[in-house]
Amino acid sequence: MSRGFVKEDDAQTPPIVPPRAALPAGTPNYVTPNGLALLHAELATLEATRTQAEADRDNDTDRTHRLSLLNGRLALLAERLASAKVIDPSTQPPGEVRFGATVTLRTLSGGKVGFERTLTLVGVDEADVAANKVGFVAPIARALVGAKLGQTIALPLGPKPETVEVVQITYA
Repeated sequence: MSRGFVKEDDAQTPPIVPPRAALPAGTPNYVTPNGLALLHAELATLEATRTQAEADRDNDTDRTHRLSLLNGRLALLAERLASAKVIDPSTQPPGEVRFGATVTLRTLSGGKVGFERTLTLVGVDEADVAANKVGFVAPIARALVGAKLGQTIALPLGPKPETVEVVQITYA
């Protein structure tokens, strides 16, 4: 598009830096050792990308925009890393659901009776629903924390709570 159709103010608009995963105010930023490694890998990637953007002198307006976005993302990541509290799952009580637990649940009522699912309670930056990793601040995780092997729990999974039994708890 020709520069004649672009308002000069648009070039100076600061970028919108996407926020990191939500962490409620006053909540500690618990991370697993793997979660901390992922944050450090993300930091290395962002720093490498910033170095490349700094070296690219083709279009100063685009370069400035990209650098502003990268610096914003790096600042948010630095805050997360500074507040990270590493919890080693192997130090958690083996018979109770705590941070870092991998929990197998069997549905008793309210859903597919007999259906089993396995979830791992992780830090908010490590959460990945597709990988069955649930952030420790999620409602399902909060409902599970403190549960013991064999205990039944009502989970907030839709319009009606689903009753599940804790059939296995492991820590890796």
